[in-house]
Amino acid sequence: MKKRINPLPLLDGIKPSYLVLPHEKTFYGKPLLDFLCVRFPSVGQENWQVRLNSGFVVGADGKPLSEHTVFVPGEVMYYYRETSRDDEPRIPFDEKILHIDEHLIVVDKPHFLPVIPSGRFLRETLLTRLRLHPDLQHLNVADITPLHRLDKDTAGVILLSHNPASRRDYQIMFQEKTVHKVYKAVAPLRTDLVYPVEVRSRMVRGDMFFLTKEVEGEPNAHTVIELIEQRGNYGLYRLYPHTGKKHQLRVHMMRLDMPLLNDALYPTVAAAGDEDYEKPLKLLAKRIAFQDPISGEIRHFESKQSL
Repeated sequence: MKKRINPLPLLDGIKPSYLVLPHEKTFYGKPLLDFLCVRFPSVGQENWQVRLNSGFVVGADGKPLSEHTVFVPGEVMYYYRETSRDDEPRIPFDEKILHIDEHLIVVDKPHFLPVIPSGRFLRETLLTRLRLHPDLQHLNVADITPLHRLDKDTAGVILLSHNPASRRDYQIMFQEKTVHKVYKAVAPLRTDLVYPVEVRSRMVRGDMFFLTKEVEGEPNAHTVIELIEQRGNYGLYRLYPHTGKKHQLRVHMMRLDMPLLNDALYPTVAAAGDEDYEKPLKLLAKRIAFQDPISGEIRHFESKQSL
């Protein structure tokens, strides 16, 4: 498959989005504006007219589109998502860069900060911040890409690639599960269990798309849990995920009647936008280790944060 070349540059650290116009006969020969007003009604016709005439919405050839551009199915349009800075206040915690080399960037991510733009987060994401970071301007910041998942609510170590030539080598490590991760968590204390506890289950997407649930069937998620110390009615735990399913640690701890302290999703979903910065999720990606696929050396990186 031919790689799609985005003709627009980064704008304030934000990578342009793109849309392939669908084969909808309703719009054949009509203005592109008509389609956009139907597809994105919340933007409104007047705003779409302004955006289309701004020069910042272009076709695959890089030429600006306008409100008079005709809808052509299969064509690609490139544009910048727009949000007001007032609508997206700054998340008051800073990321820390732990390591930079010719292939990788290793970051200690704070709680509450999403990794990539999605939903209501555009500017206040780790990826956008890194593209603007003064210590990274010697790199092609448009090439920065996370190599694995780390939830918005979870803090700790995350690896990112900035070298397209070697990216696949590092992605394969995660696909083949040769990366060793250690998390720490605070949750209700259970002294009746014999540690370490192994939890295996089958996880699938939940009834709400942003959740994960367990179902009957062949296990596809595996976690080992150790109790480090008692903290009154709570315990400090060390978690070893042997697989990387979405929300795996949160769901496995809940399964043991030990939901993570300050979890805004499990067992009860809190309303979006209700984040309490005084109560971060007590889950930390503490350590990551792997054999480097380029040099062959054993490497490990550790978060400087604690719970």
